[in-house]
Amino acid sequence: MWYASPGNQGWGSKPTSRKPSIMEADLGTLSTTSGSIKRSAGRVIRIINNLDHSVQCRVLLNLRTSQPFEEVLEDLGQVLKINGAKKMYTGTGQEVRSFSQLRNEFADVDTFYLATGTALIAGSPIRRSRSRPSVVAAAPVLPTEDVQKVPLRGARPRSKSRPRILYAPESEILRTNGEYSMLDVMKEDPTKVTIRGLRRTFYPPAHHAPADNTPPDKKLQLQWVHGYRGIDARRNLWVLPSGELLYYVAAVAILLDRDEDAQRHYIGHTEDIMCMDIHPSRELVASGQKAGRDRKSQAHVRIWSTESLQTLYVFGMGELDMGVTAVAFSQLNGGSYILAVDSGRESILSVWQWQWGHLLGKVATLQEGLSGAAFHPLDDNLIITHGRGHLAFWHRRKDGFFERTDIVKQPSRSHVTSVQFEPDGDVITADSDGFITIYSVDSDGAYFVRTEFEAHTKGIGCLIMLGEGTLLSGGEKDRKIAAWDSLQNYKKIADTKLPESAGGVRTIYPQRPGRNDGNIYVGTTRNNILEGSLQRRFTQVVFGHGRQLWGLAAHPEDELFATAGHDKHIALWRKSKLIWTIQTGYECVSLAFHPFGTALAAGSTEGHLLVINCENGAVMLTLRVCGSPINCVAYNQVGDMIAMGSQNGSIYLFRVSRDGFSYKKVNKIRGSQPLTHLDWNMDGNFIQTVTIDFDLLFWDAKSLSPERSPIAMKDVKWLSSNCTVGYLVAGMWSNRYYSNSNTIITTCSRSASQDMLISGDADGYIRLFRYPCMSPRAEFHEAKVYSGMVACARFLYGDHSIITVGGTDASLMVWDLIEE
Repeated sequence: MWYASPGNQGWGSKPTSRKPSIMEADLGTLSTTSGSIKRSAGRVIRIINNLDHSVQCRVLLNLRTSQPFEEVLEDLGQVLKINGAKKMYTGTGQEVRSFSQLRNEFADVDTFYLATGTALIAGSPIRRSRSRPSVVAAAPVLPTEDVQKVPLRGARPRSKSRPRILYAPESEILRTNGEYSMLDVMKEDPTKVTIRGLRRTFYPPAHHAPADNTPPDKKLQLQWVHGYRGIDARRNLWVLPSGELLYYVAAVAILLDRDEDAQRHYIGHTEDIMCMDIHPSRELVASGQKAGRDRKSQAHVRIWSTESLQTLYVFGMGELDMGVTAVAFSQLNGGSYILAVDSGRESILSVWQWQWGHLLGKVATLQEGLSGAAFHPLDDNLIITHGRGHLAFWHRRKDGFFERTDIVKQPSRSHVTSVQFEPDGDVITADSDGFITIYSVDSDGAYFVRTEFEAHTKGIGCLIMLGEGTLLSGGEKDRKIAAWDSLQNYKKIADTKLPESAGGVRTIYPQRPGRNDGNIYVGTTRNNILEGSLQRRFTQVVFGHGRQLWGLAAHPEDELFATAGHDKHIALWRKSKLIWTIQTGYECVSLAFHPFGTALAAGSTEGHLLVINCENGAVMLTLRVCGSPINCVAYNQVGDMIAMGSQNGSIYLFRVSRDGFSYKKVNKIRGSQPLTHLDWNMDGNFIQTVTIDFDLLFWDAKSLSPERSPIAMKDVKWLSSNCTVGYLVAGMWSNRYYSNSNTIITTCSRSASQDMLISGDADGYIRLFRYPCMSPRAEFHEAKVYSGMVACARFLYGDHSIITVGGTDASLMVWDLIEE
């Protein structure tokens, strides 16, 4: 409830000549660096009727009012139904006689009692005052007419049908007509949340949906994963006997059935998958993950079935340190052995008999930059490791010890990127200088270079030996795929070049293993998967953003969504389908659909606003807004204004017309802290933003000025809930059910029906709450499929699906909401 005086900046109509005695903000929570009022100017206190302790209320008192202290006491007494209140006391019996005492001597006291005369604080401990010896420590004597009316609290009978109330009922509060600018009677206490060591206070709106701390009726189910991890991974694309493509993104292994246009997912990992290998039977898969921050996310290897997607074996818990750089099955004994290379400082190589979980041996390679390892196909006790300036053969003895033979002598700048084998066992390697080298062994067991030739300009991404002795090589820099005849001393058969938009070659795999028809799949360095052959053009099978993905927006009238990232691509999707993609001249990090759904606005890292036609992806307009990144952008409800939050802390306002295709600059509201999230209110008069330090700021879009009072904004209805802090989303922070109490929330969004809230954090967790989410005891459904930060999460139109983006590999995921 708000009670405003005429002179309060538009809350009334008539000017006032005196300072208000009750302010509209808890000034202790406002930043003094941003020009706000000092803490000593006002305080939120609790006042209690000394004659009836059940009558209480909280008020915001202006300590710098020109109104006499005695008059303020009388007005406060009317609020508590006390006629002629003249005295204010603390709980220890000390009398408060001035505003100065409230500012200084009693600055740490929050509760005060009001009485008509010399007061007995019934039921309160009385001790001698240190600051004012004149105050009597024992129970003072009241006037005769008052003594008969004040029984001791401990002796007063209480009706069982009348529960104790903490605040006066709204119907019993007397509305004052004095010099108060605003009087707030709070039915709920403000929520205080500690974020990165700083406490922030959020005020409850007068009316909101009741809190429900139970988990939502719906839960998350992964429906589709867009993209492919080619930006920093090799040897991560296979074809299963079922014809499904097997690859991984973030912590999800994906089995793509192109014929049925469907995906299956293995989601047993809790952190990003770093490496993978397929069993010789092609029915089992081994995948290794990196280490997380808690015990549930230790580095380990999981062996699972491609048919049932069930986990069969897990090993390496506690043995592997930072993560798993490489994993491979043995070949000669049918895959009974498996090796794993730790990504820690010592790069420990370990060999396991995985069916029994037995560790057969391990050795510290002490090799930085080790990137791969494999069993020799003709000897299960011979292992080849390779990496930056490194190529070594390891012979495992029966006692478990390893004998090492270095093939590449130190120091060497060359990076051995891939290893393959000829049918007779000779070793083929490719390096970052573009050379292919073949190693043989003589009769004495010594290794020597048999052949070496330059195959590509600069780095080679992968090698693969096909049937009939054909070797394929793919270049990371020159984007070429070449075929070599190993039976004719590696004579070049043919080559082709991928388009520049696809990127370089990261991995190659035949479409039909065992058939030499020349059709292959290619994973690229820009997170795409292509299909084709050396004789025909390559076409795109899987599209993914090539660099960090930040921008995400959901269409207002259809199950469409748009994405934008640092790869300068903007794409429009319909769940599992890519509708169109365009390449712009700018790295875009924020997106917003016009309410009519016809235009798409994108904010760039260089301060440009791009306006795109949603029908065909044509860039209709490019505006230079500022010189800093535009981190957040949003239209108001009717679509005639757009607000952009910048890294420089300012908000830029443009007037919009012609269904979102015409823009005219209105002005900007200056700020100082970088802005990350933004919401309009329902009528388009106010904006709320979150800063990089998680401060919640409010802005008046009409007067083009910051709104200093968070209490004055507590009853404003917001069009969306993308800001990650606030009273109605406070339960996302410091939740008692989190494994990490210092969780940082990076994104959130409210459903259109306003009954669900999706959040993403810096540890890669996605959580679904009920909305509003006000209590740290709020329960939720969660999923962990990212190792990096979840950059953005949004509900699709209809609230049946959720889209999430983030992670280190620009992963984009579609989640269905299903009944629990």
